[in-house]
Amino acid sequence: MRVQIPIDSIVYTIDLSDSLDISIPVREAGITAWYVSPAKITPVRDGDWVGAVDKGAPVNFRSVNFSPHSHGTHTETFGHISIENASVHEVSMPLFQEAEVITIEPRSLNEDQVIGPEQIQLKKKFKTPVLCIRTLPNTEGKKSKNHSNTNWPYLTKDAMLYIREQNVIHLGIDTPSVDKEKDGGRLLAHKAFWNYPNAIRENATITELLYIENSIPDGKYLISLQIAPIENDAAPSRPLLYRIQEEKSVTKT
Repeated sequence: MRVQIPIDSIVYTIDLSDSLDISIPVREAGITAWYVSPAKITPVRDGDWVGAVDKGAPVNFRSVNFSPHSHGTHTETFGHISIENASVHEVSMPLFQEAEVITIEPRSLNEDQVIGPEQIQLKKKFKTPVLCIRTLPNTEGKKSKNHSNTNWPYLTKDAMLYIREQNVIHLGIDTPSVDKEKDGGRLLAHKAFWNYPNAIRENATITELLYIENSIPDGKYLISLQIAPIENDAAPSRPLLYRIQEEKSVTKT
């Protein structure tokens, strides 16, 4: 279904039936990070009753035990690093926003793989409120990987300051964190992005553990960032990209 989406002075035409899902779902034996076991999805038990159709119940009735930060694509607020109870459910999120996808091969720095500001400058071409970063190498294994103790690639503080200066409000990346896995709790990239603890960007979010298929080219899209309604600093999310079929400037009267 082709629809027109007006954003500021531009009208975008997209096909709602042609979304590109760049999320990793929570599932058993799926992705994990931060030294926790994989997610568990088990039938509820009440005495002899088991909430599973194959065990004789009329319905499947399951409990899901997971951590948003460990077991799939998730979106977080500054509440992730603050004593304030800033829930991601309270963030004002437009249904559609302009987004850019860029692909970066991290560079070596001592024993780490990092993304610096110069790498983003070379790739970023559009002024969009949403930026999604795909790191190389980009393999199917990212969708089921145990990231614990892997020292994943991360953004330097200067890279994050540059991203903030570009007025990126919602940042996505395909690693478990924008910061180094073991950084002694400094969280330099998180703090730089949210401008914490000074003039905190309270409506800004970071989405981690994306998976952007290689078949999705770098470029400009519309995005619908769908976040599970959970009162927490982070919640599972499902970002959907839409190819822009037509883009027209309009004059406001």
